[in-house]
Amino acid sequence: MGLESFLNKSLAGRVLLEVFNWYPSHLPQAERSLLRKLDRSILVFACLSFFCKFLDQSNITNAWVSGMEEEIHAKPNDLNYYNVAYYTAYVVGQIPMLMVQSRPSIAPYWLPSLEIVWAVLTFCESRVQTSTHLYIIRALVGFFEAPSFAGTHFILGSWYKKEELYKRAGVWFMGNSLGSMFSGYLQAAAYTNLNGVHGLSGWRWLFIIDGVITLPIAAIGFTFFPGLPASKRPWYMTEEEHQLAKDRLPKDHKQAGPLNLDVVKRTLSKPLWYICVAIYVGLIQSSYWTGYMALWLKAEAPRYTVQMINILPTFVNLLAAASSWLGTTFAAIVPTWIMMTGANGLVLFATIVLTVWHVPDGLKFFAFYIGGGVGAGMISPILYSWVNVTARGDPEARALIMGSMMTAGYCTYIWVPLFTFPTVEAPTFPHGYPASIGFTVGLWAFLMLGIFMYRNKNHDGSDNRLVRDEEATSSEVDSITKEDSSSPSHLVSEKHHHGIPVGDIVPLGKEDVFGAEAAGTASNI
Repeated sequence: MGLESFLNKSLAGRVLLEVFNWYPSHLPQAERSLLRKLDRSILVFACLSFFCKFLDQSNITNAWVSGMEEEIHAKPNDLNYYNVAYYTAYVVGQIPMLMVQSRPSIAPYWLPSLEIVWAVLTFCESRVQTSTHLYIIRALVGFFEAPSFAGTHFILGSWYKKEELYKRAGVWFMGNSLGSMFSGYLQAAAYTNLNGVHGLSGWRWLFIIDGVITLPIAAIGFTFFPGLPASKRPWYMTEEEHQLAKDRLPKDHKQAGPLNLDVVKRTLSKPLWYICVAIYVGLIQSSYWTGYMALWLKAEAPRYTVQMINILPTFVNLLAAASSWLGTTFAAIVPTWIMMTGANGLVLFATIVLTVWHVPDGLKFFAFYIGGGVGAGMISPILYSWVNVTARGDPEARALIMGSMMTAGYCTYIWVPLFTFPTVEAPTFPHGYPASIGFTVGLWAFLMLGIFMYRNKNHDGSDNRLVRDEEATSSEVDSITKEDSSSPSHLVSEKHHHGIPVGDIVPLGKEDVFGAEAAGTASNI
């Protein structure tokens, strides 16, 4: 009996396999080799690109609390309006830019080209003299960053099987948190070591350094990013590997066709679009506060220095990075509804504490770190992986749903925080934290509705249990040939993406660790 078979006998063993075993031994050697190439090309560039996106996105708040507000004579609420400019353009560019990203002939070059644009605009931010300059540049940054999040998730969902997608999405999503975290450290270092060098303030050096970091990542993208499976064969893949990348995907995992009015009508006629949009609106609004820890610390000055104001919030991002990785890993073992309920419970607890506000500072730190880091950190990567898998049979609808989620979510991001989280009400935000409680509850309710509505359905209404049976049978046959034929009680097969195993290595005739749910209502959401 192999180590992999032994570990699959217990829940703890399965968790270890999900964390560390990215290339299962039951896969053919050619497929394991292909997966390694995909990870070294798609995942490396995606992580670096996402890191830079959030480095660029977070630097505005770090610059604000590090002297920019005073130097450009900004008004108290201008930080809100910078975000309004950014997200208005982000919304406008979302769907059209994502549709461009979904074209096989353009996909390999689209995101790397945008990296260059982001770098140039970041350099421009280092030279602003007024809020008007910053409004214009932030709008341009928002427009050209529009396809980075949903577009990358679309690419990941186009290459990887459902059981491979979750852990990779979690690693990729760590770039979000690490970018935000690194921006805090970078600003603290720039303020300490570069403030006044060549007549430039520390916050201006932050933008310059961000731009310098971004440019080499564009070169990596042009060299290695493969685009879509239907795109031109990457130079580092053989013809056989490129064909295998297409052939190994499940039968219901289709490649994108042209987007037209029929696609829009088809997508809007199904409840999944409405459910996903409502979920993402709730997510955007329920987690808005997670980036405002620095405003609380600044209000407590001089108790906290500029360096501390930049560094202490980075632990939110550190926890979010860890939770996004571990959360998506556990999502391959534990049912999605349990993972999402736990994560939303942490966010709910944190927002209740911050609504009360008059609590010890230690409890406020705990709320920001646990709710903003651990809780909020795992919701988004699990959510988008769920959407990727649920709509995998209709790639045009999948792209439209993801783009619509971002568009609708950030449409509300533009104006709702002006009433819930105006900067002039920092740090207590008497309207914002109570509103976040309501959005958190609503988010959870729509999540549960979607998960249980689609537990045995694909987006097009077909029964995905038939597909699972075919996939499970295929992988079981491959596995049995590699196992001792005298031990028929152990079968290696694909795992259900949200943790309800389908033919996992378990003794035949015994209930799975999740009992009746795994046996009778497992879904391929």
